[in-house]
Amino acid sequence: MDAKNQTAKSAKLAVENEQWELAVRPGTIGPSVIDISRLYGDTGMFTYDPGFTSTASCESKITYIDGDEGILLYRGYPIEQLAEHGDFLETCYLLLYGELPTAAQKADFDHRVTRHTMVHEQMLRFFQGFRRDAHPMAVLVGCVGALSAFYHDSIDISDPHQRLVASIRMIAKMPTLAAMAYKYSIGQPFIYPKNELDYAANFLRMCFAVPTEEYKVNPVVARAMDRIFILHADHEQNASTSTVRLAGSSGANPFACIAAGIACLWGPAHGGANEAALKMLSEIGTPDRIPEFVKRAKDKNDPFRLMGFGHRVYKNYDPRAKIMQKTCHEVLSELGIKDDPLLDVAMELERVALQDDYFVEKKLYPNIDFYSGITLKAMGFPTSMFTVLFALARTVGWIAQWKEMIEDPHQKIGRPRQLYTGATRRDYVAISRRK
Repeated sequence: MDAKNQTAKSAKLAVENEQWELAVRPGTIGPSVIDISRLYGDTGMFTYDPGFTSTASCESKITYIDGDEGILLYRGYPIEQLAEHGDFLETCYLLLYGELPTAAQKADFDHRVTRHTMVHEQMLRFFQGFRRDAHPMAVLVGCVGALSAFYHDSIDISDPHQRLVASIRMIAKMPTLAAMAYKYSIGQPFIYPKNELDYAANFLRMCFAVPTEEYKVNPVVARAMDRIFILHADHEQNASTSTVRLAGSSGANPFACIAAGIACLWGPAHGGANEAALKMLSEIGTPDRIPEFVKRAKDKNDPFRLMGFGHRVYKNYDPRAKIMQKTCHEVLSELGIKDDPLLDVAMELERVALQDDYFVEKKLYPNIDFYSGITLKAMGFPTSMFTVLFALARTVGWIAQWKEMIEDPHQKIGRPRQLYTGATRRDYVAISRRK
């Protein structure tokens, strides 16, 4: 059925003896939606959808996911092609502007991002207000929110130029702030960005270099880091992206909106999943204990769950996991890591899960969090930094979604409704008369 005929479709809602007609709106791909935007005005009723799992909160042209088929598209481009042939800044350009850049556009965009990587020098003193053992995510939330205090010339969301400047600044400065959060957590001096390096290599240098000696970036590790950034750049209307959009709908400045997204991402059910997967591997301990834990995972009465397997959206293999699996093995091979019990457990668990009928039947494949956790550990990052790296990569998606929302003429301040089940109206009783 063509789009014109699809637009003409409608749905009917019947409640007792009354009936209403609701418009059905098609997407370019994926399921159509029943438009209930006028439902309360027409019927005096709301819908009830905890977690918003059956509700489209916005119209977007950025990212498409088909969880049943294992498809992820950025602006129509398969994630596999972007990760294999492109780089992260090219993906940033695509998400922000809707098209892949020409060579000249790419060079200009790379230049603009590179020239904005430094942060205001007074930000260094800001870090000193945190305890030395503060979690890097706590530091990142605070510092990103504080950017609005340093860059007053890019917080007017009604000005397209200021929105553009804020977007470039966020993408450029996030690696610097993330690396500073890491360095602060381990008590090492901050390393300034180096303009001659690409985005991923520059970040790795800021994390692992020290002033006393020269640091050479391993190109295999840098490429893996860049690929991790691409795979995490956007993922449709997930919890943190929806948080950014909700904060932005009030007119909040972009730095505050991204800080809100980081805070949401911090939750273990969202951005902390790869950290949880690594903790699970630590709990298993040694490869010989894997059968015991696999048996527990199959037992419905056992609360133990294999972290890093399956996905809420993907009912097939997570397309990002296939790329991450290849990247993970490339890094492990390049670094020649041996005698790491955690990685031994991970590789054996991967082998068992991919061959076990129970996991195959239920499509509980290793997901991106499983492989990214192993890869980041092999690179030398502590688990406390995993969600920080996720936030770094997802910043461009948040910015693209925020920008799209601001420029949408139909956007309204977010205001979910509720099904109230509390006390009905009652009168105040003086404290002396209460029993």
